[in-house]
Amino acid sequence: MRRQLAGVAAALLLLTACSGEKEEPAPAGGTVKIAINGWAGYEASAAVLGRLLQQELGYRVQRVELNEAESWEGLEKGTVDVIVENWGREAEKKTYIEEKKVAVSAGRNGNKGAIGWYVPQWMADRYPDITDWRRLNKYAHLFKTAKSGNFGQLLDGDASYVTNDEALVRNLGLNYRVVYAGSEEALIKAATRATRQRTPLLMYFYEPQWLFTRVKLAKINLPPYAIGCDIDTKKIACDYPPYLLDKIVSRRFADTGGRAYELVRNFAWTNDQQNAVADDMTNNGLSADQAARKWIDANRIVWKDWVPG
Repeated sequence: MRRQLAGVAAALLLLTACSGEKEEPAPAGGTVKIAINGWAGYEASAAVLGRLLQQELGYRVQRVELNEAESWEGLEKGTVDVIVENWGREAEKKTYIEEKKVAVSAGRNGNKGAIGWYVPQWMADRYPDITDWRRLNKYAHLFKTAKSGNFGQLLDGDASYVTNDEALVRNLGLNYRVVYAGSEEALIKAATRATRQRTPLLMYFYEPQWLFTRVKLAKINLPPYAIGCDIDTKKIACDYPPYLLDKIVSRRFADTGGRAYELVRNFAWTNDQQNAVADDMTNNGLSADQAARKWIDANRIVWKDWVPG
């Protein structure tokens, strides 16, 4: 996943370093190290959780920029205490939770995740059968780019994101080539441009994501997911599963984190709540901490029960 934003630099500083804002009391509970993965929804969750850890419990929050795989490694190394939004990652769960026993699940974070392939809505309107994966080869010529050569382009994000796309293209016999845009920001720009300029685009994307509130995208119907169809990653020929996103923490933090761990364990919010904060960060000129403060000020009834007594 997911997200490079105007306010991210401020989000990656200690929350106490925000200039021009009221000075925070000295942290009373130590430091909590939160991994920051590269998509806006994750950063929104981390911003709200981090602000509450500091504001309500007196902890210092350190934000550590890592991709998904590196975040799991950080749980073992001691450089990460918390992963706020985990997308499946069954291989890492087996390694770090079951085998090495250096990490544990801290429960669901409330977000319901979905990954898939999308085209701008105007393409689905013009070519009604394009959302059927069995018809994609018929339209491959529309998606050719300099990077995809004689194949249609399937635009993915960061290569570290959860993706089965290269296997899907191969196993479904599609005349496409996966091209990595490199970031969520690049995917968003591509979707916005393709919608505005009515240029063809086939892209990997996911929910929760604020973009769906501003740009209309149509999902490609891949072969339906069934339990077990994605066990052999080389033979995958089915859609992505639904994801009930969860939080992962280091075992050390679970054992010694006290009230901070309780707050992390209790934290759970909806896709719409995450999107509201992410939208403020991305489109409304707020830093991550400013967007978190805004949401926290307006939603005490939501988060008050997360904070341990």
